[in-house]
Amino acid sequence: MIVDGITAKGKPLYDHNMVKDHFGALRFIVEEARKKREITPVFIQEISAHVMRTTGSIIHSSAGDYDSSKGDWRKSSVHVGDRYFVNYQKIEREVTRLCEILNQRIKQVQTPDSIYQLAFDAHFYLVSIHPFADGNGRTSRLLMNYILSYHQLPLATIFKEDKLEYYQALEASRPQDDEDPDLCPIRDFMFAQQMKYLSMEIKKYRQAEKKGGMRFIF
Repeated sequence: MIVDGITAKGKPLYDHNMVKDHFGALRFIVEEARKKREITPVFIQEISAHVMRTTGSIIHSSAGDYDSSKGDWRKSSVHVGDRYFVNYQKIEREVTRLCEILNQRIKQVQTPDSIYQLAFDAHFYLVSIHPFADGNGRTSRLLMNYILSYHQLPLATIFKEDKLEYYQALEASRPQDDEDPDLCPIRDFMFAQQMKYLSMEIKKYRQAEKKGGMRFIF
């Protein structure tokens, strides 16, 4: 679909647009990483705008209208089950604090382990703030991959079959009452996902090596 623009049968147009927008957002963050762009609230809003480019819309709330396709901060409360996310009035302040920490840390980390950990933590904190009406997971994972691309490391992925475990790791890491978050569950999960991905890639490489070189027939 990405290469030829051919849609999959049986899939709604919304899903196709979501995939195309996500691919465009990925290209955007990789290009910005080459420029070593500073992480700011505006930059995060731009990532969200790319993610929601064709699937976002104007949302009406008691606090005013906002456009999820433009990367606007949400102006309504959000909860999943019993879990409520940051009050919409505090979003910009919390995102600004996160950006300040990331801009300091992104220049300090040097080893692959510390870079991946920073990327995973950035993803966790942004998705836990939940600053947008929709696309928070995708935007947070793109911020994670921005940090990895900034340091020229392989991008991180979450396998579709492990999605439930991913949500469980997020919830297990979130603070209870006034406690600090326990980042071990989400870090452990994300490192395991990266090892799974790299192991698969190594296996593919070794299989290709066994097949030998190119056969030329003229």
